Parts: sequence; structure tokens; C-alpha cells
Amino acid sequence: MVEKNKEYIVKIISQGYEGEGVAKIEGYPIFVPGALKDETVKIEVIKKKKNYAYGKLVEVIEECRMRKIPECINYDKCGGCSLMHSDYESQIDFKFNRVKDCIERIGGLSSEIVKVPIGMKVPYRYRNKGIYSVGLTNGELSIGFLSEKSHEILDIETCHIQNEDSDRIIKIIKNWMLEYSIEPANRDGIFYESGLIRNIMVRRGFKTDEIMVVIVTTNKKIPYKQELLDLLSNESKNLTSIIQNINSKDTNLALGDKCITLWGKDFISDYIGKYKFNISPVSFFQVNPIQTEVLYNKALEYAELTGTEVVFDAYCGAGTISLFLSQKARKVYGVEIVEQAIDNAIINAKNNGITNSVFYVGKSEEIIPKLIEDGIKPDVIVVDPPRKGCDVKLLDAIGKAEPKRVVYVSCDPSTLARDLKYLEQLEYETVEVQPVDMFPMTKHIETVVKLIKK
Repeated sequence: MVEKNKEYIVKIISQGYEGEGVAKIEGYPIFVPGALKDETVKIEVIKKKKNYAYGKLVEVIEECRMRKIPECINYDKCGGCSLMHSDYESQIDFKFNRVKDCIERIGGLSSEIVKVPIGMKVPYRYRNKGIYSVGLTNGELSIGFLSEKSHEILDIETCHIQNEDSDRIIKIIKNWMLEYSIEPANRDGIFYESGLIRNIMVRRGFKTDEIMVVIVTTNKKIPYKQELLDLLSNESKNLTSIIQNINSKDTNLALGDKCITLWGKDFISDYIGKYKFNISPVSFFQVNPIQTEVLYNKALEYAELTGTEVVFDAYCGAGTISLFLSQKARKVYGVEIVEQAIDNAIINAKNNGITNSVFYVGKSEEIIPKLIEDGIKPDVIVVDPPRKGCDVKLLDAIGKAEPKRVVYVSCDPSTLARDLKYLEQLEYETVEVQPVDMFPMTKHIETVVKLIKK
């Protein structure tokens, strides 16, 4: 039997859903983060359950061809880029196999309908948004990300998946805090309202080069504020907006409700395809704009619009997919529960001269049945739900509406497969599943699926 705190030499036979290596001792599975398939490794069992255990990687005895040295010096501590020790080709293979396994095992469908994931030519520096925690760690000022293992704030000088502008801006703010003795609100993981700076968010428009800096504070007054504004505006040539966000609650939420524009505009802009979007501090906008365009073009292809169709866009957010669909649809109805996102969607449609879109605030599973009751029959329904997947009421509403096609955009293969199985029972056939790698170096994968009415 496997014993806790004991070392073993094992062969890694597969990868788990989190990207960890999987070994077996007498049929008993052990998950080993950092280990890769076909490697022989020494592990220490650190957690033991009835049906599985977790092992800490002690030594790689025989490396596989996929292993590489991670570029990031914080790789072991941070945990954000959990696949950086694996070459990019093998990352794509891992995500391909993960989607196929979910589709087959959870969805009960043939894995042959899953296409090879569309990857990036350059899988680094792709993120247009970074949220950095600020705090004292053992008396030292740290600005960076929470360690997955210890939950301490790691002081990050550079992040290989964030844009270079973020690295430079974080350094400026850190030096300003040190020079003027500005206190953070986090001290060794404990929130102190007497401190000032909680988080820093940097957003960048990839096609416009516009930069927004959001400084999250516990109260309104920022001492030496003008000195900070001068430093940022003088040393960041593309800086467009500096915002103060107020968040005085003891919460894990990065941003509060109130924003104050300290310098420049209230928003920055960026494009997806030919469409321009205004991005505020709290706007949802896909973090990888290069792959977002790939994903949305695939969704448009699967919708097979000819200009005569009525389209429902459930979980429409700020209307990004809605605008893409509007170029080939007769009418698009977007539904989103977040009121501010719908406000953004209406503005985005107006700014892009789109007149064939209508947006509603509310739950998709409640609004869409009402639209159908009012005599609006969709030809195509597009869904882009959160990680937990679609509400069953929405899936039932899709079944009753009987659109010719359904396009499902997902950020989680497991809940996607579950929902596809349900839609199959509602007489929809899953035709094609196309993963798109929006998050290189991480375990996450975005997927777009085409379904047709049987």
C-alpha cells in the first residue's frame, strides 16, 4: 500500500485535467504536479485519500522529450503557468486530449468530432489585462501574484504572459510607494483598512496601444498623487487613462464599485476584427485579443448566417459576439444578467453603427422564453456561459425554441460536455468541436461547438 510521507520511484503514464502527471502503484493513482507523461520520477506522497493520492515531485530521473526549462523564475512558486515546463506542441496535445476525453467520457459522443486546437504562433505576452496584488511580505513591499502554494504575494518583476507595459508600470508604482512610504492594505495575508494600496490593474489595447492603469485603494485620498501621475504619464508614452478604484471592504474581490478618473479618459479602446470596443475598469473583455478574433470568426462560421436569420446571444456580456454576428444576421438579441455589461453593449453597438441588435438585462433562462412567448423565433442561438456551464432552464428553452443551429462557446470542457449530452437529448446533433488556445502556458482551453437540429 502507498504510505504518506514516503518516497517512491514511479512512471508517469498520463496527464490529469489540471496538467499534472499521473502515476499508478498497484492500480492506485497518484497525481504529481510538474511531472510529464513518459517520465520516470521520484516523488514524496504528501496527501493520501481512499481512491487517490498527491505526490510532490522530488527528482526527474528520466526526462521526456517534452520537458523544457521554464522561462519564468517564479514558475515553481506562482503556479499560474502550470504548463510552462512543457513545450508548446505538447501543451496543445494535452488540451486536445483533455477536450476529447470530456466529449467522449462525459458527453457520450465520439471524440472524432474534436478538431486539433488552434494555437498561437507566439504563445507569450498575450494578455491585455493584469491584476497585481500589493502587500507586505515579511516586512518587504511586494507587488505581484498570489503564490498557489503559500498564498503569499510574490514580488514579480516580469510576467511572460503579460504585456511588457505592465512590467514597466508596476516598477514605477513600486518605486513611488517606496520613496513616499505609501502603505499597502495587505500585510502577510491580513487586510488592514488603515493601509492604502490594495491592487493594481493594467489594461492595454493591443491594436490601439492605449494603456489604462487602475489603482485600487481603501479610501479616496492618495498622498503624493500628483507625483505618481507625473511619473506614470512621463514614462509611459501610450498611457491613456489613470483610474482610482475604491474598495474598502475585507473581500477577495479585486475591484470595488466606485471609480474616479485621475488622469486622461474614463476608458481605453481596442478592436476585435473591424469592431471597436470601449473598455472601462470593470468591463469584461477577453484577455487574449489575438485568439479572441480566431474564436469569434469560428463562431460566426458555425452560425452559417445568410442575412435573414434571427439570432439569440445568451450570456452576451458587453456584446462582443453579438456585434460579430450582427454583420451577417437580420436581428441579434443579446441577453446578460450584468446591467453594466448591457450598458457597454448598447454603447458598443452605437459606436460601431450597428442598428440590428437589441440587448436585455436579466437571466438568459428567463428572458429568452419571454422573447419566444412574444413571437420572436430564433434561427440560431449562441451561448457563452461562465465556467459552470448553462442553466438547465436555458437548455430547455433552447429545446422549446427549436433553432436550426446552436453555437456553444465554452471555457470549461467538462461542463461543455455535460451540456452537449443534454442538448443531444433535446434532438440536437453535435457536429464539430473546435478548441482554441486562449491561454498558453496554462491548463485552460476555450472551445466553440456547432450543433444542428436533428
